[in-house]
Amino acid sequence: MLDATRIVLGERPDASMDDIAARAGVTRQTVYAHFPSRDALVAALVEAAAAEYTALLDAAGLDTDPPADALAQFLGPGWRFLDRFPLLLNASAARLPRPDPDPHDVVPPRLERLIQRGQHTGDFDPSLPAAWLAAAVLGLQHTAAAEVATGRLTTHEAEALCLHSTLRLCGGDARR
Repeated sequence: MLDATRIVLGERPDASMDDIAARAGVTRQTVYAHFPSRDALVAALVEAAAAEYTALLDAAGLDTDPPADALAQFLGPGWRFLDRFPLLLNASAARLPRPDPDPHDVVPPRLERLIQRGQHTGDFDPSLPAAWLAAAVLGLQHTAAAEVATGRLTTHEAEALCLHSTLRLCGGDARR
């Protein structure tokens, strides 16, 4: 049911429980037997999405790969994640429930540690605070996602531009 919800709400964020049930191949009553409301179903989807994103980052080699490669590995899962959960690119995403733990709280410190590591190894410019660079990188990623949401960029274009801009911002080799 969660996969059907992910697909249906990615296509139509205002889809009904009937629409979700039809996609899942079950009755609306079956959906309600597992989730007491549409809000509960959406909350479960958001929790599953957050867990999936965390797992993608855990597998990305952020603490072991060379810093520029790790930065690319940090950005890459975000794009694959948004491809799987296009609902998060929709304007209504701001109204979605926040999972616990919220990736918005967990991800910035991970990125900051990665940038600090790159600054210590000389791969990134140490003249700007790592916290500032992490916030700027996340801002770039959100801007690129907004460009995808409006159709001005494809996901592939946004990913390439975001990586190039991020490497330049951090003082890494943007010619990768």
